[in-house]
Amino acid sequence: MSLAAEILVAALLVLGGAFILIGSWGLARLPSLMTRLHGPTKATTLGVGACLIASMVYFPTFTQTWSAHELLITIFLLLTAPISANMIAKAHLHRQGHGIDPNPADGIVEGLPAPPGGGDWATFQGGPDEPAAPSPTRRD
Repeated sequence: MSLAAEILVAALLVLGGAFILIGSWGLARLPSLMTRLHGPTKATTLGVGACLIASMVYFPTFTQTWSAHELLITIFLLLTAPISANMIAKAHLHRQGHGIDPNPADGIVEGLPAPPGGGDWATFQGGPDEPAAPSPTRRD
C-alpha cells in the first residue's frame, strides 16, 4: 500500500505543478483580461487542488493522522475562484461598456454587442427600483 500511495502522491504533485505552471504562464502571456482570467481560475485552481488532494492522501497514509484542513481549503478554493472570476469579468465588461478601459485588447473597442432579446446586459442594469442604464457610449 505504501508504494501505491507514494506513486499517487508523486503523480498528483507533478500534475498539480504542471497545472500551476501552465496557469501562471497563461496569466503572464495571454493578451487581454478576459483571456487572462482562465489561467488563475481554471488551470491554477486544478493545480492547487491536485496538490491538496496529494496532501489528503499523504498524511493519513504515512502519519496516520487525518485533518479536514486540506478538504476545507479545497472546497473553499473551488467555491471562491469562479465567483471572483465572475466579479472581475463583470467589472471589466462594465469598464468597457462605459469606454474607460485603458487596454481594450479583446476586440470590443467599439462597445459591447446588443444582448439577445433586446434587453440590457446585467452588468449595466441598476437595482430593481432603478431603470436600465442608457446604451453605453465610448468616451475618447
